[in-house]
Amino acid sequence: MTSPSPDYYAVLQIPHGASQQEIARAYRALMRRHHPDVASGEAVPAELQLVMQAFATLRDPKRRAAYDRNLLAVTAGEHQPASKPQNIPVHVVRHREPPLRVTPVRWESGPWT
Repeated sequence: MTSPSPDYYAVLQIPHGASQQEIARAYRALMRRHHPDVASGEAVPAELQLVMQAFATLRDPKRRAAYDRNLLAVTAGEHQPASKPQNIPVHVVRHREPPLRVTPVRWESGPWT
């Protein structure tokens, strides 16, 4: 038997009747708090992936309704197989060349003047 899917409301630390604005606010706060660039690398990528999965599910009204139905069925005692974890693509930009360095312009006199 597969393990039940995590409670996305608990992951985002919001009530079950939260509005879209509350969901987005909680997501931004958690990403700000746990992002590796801000948290000095303390965040575990699995936790961030779980936060992103929760936001991707709860921000879309159709997915949220399906998730709520599944959550209600599981709490009522009906065991439905948990859905496969959703892989959320993350766009990583890698530059092949070193970054362009911009410095102040210095005017020099020379034989061309």
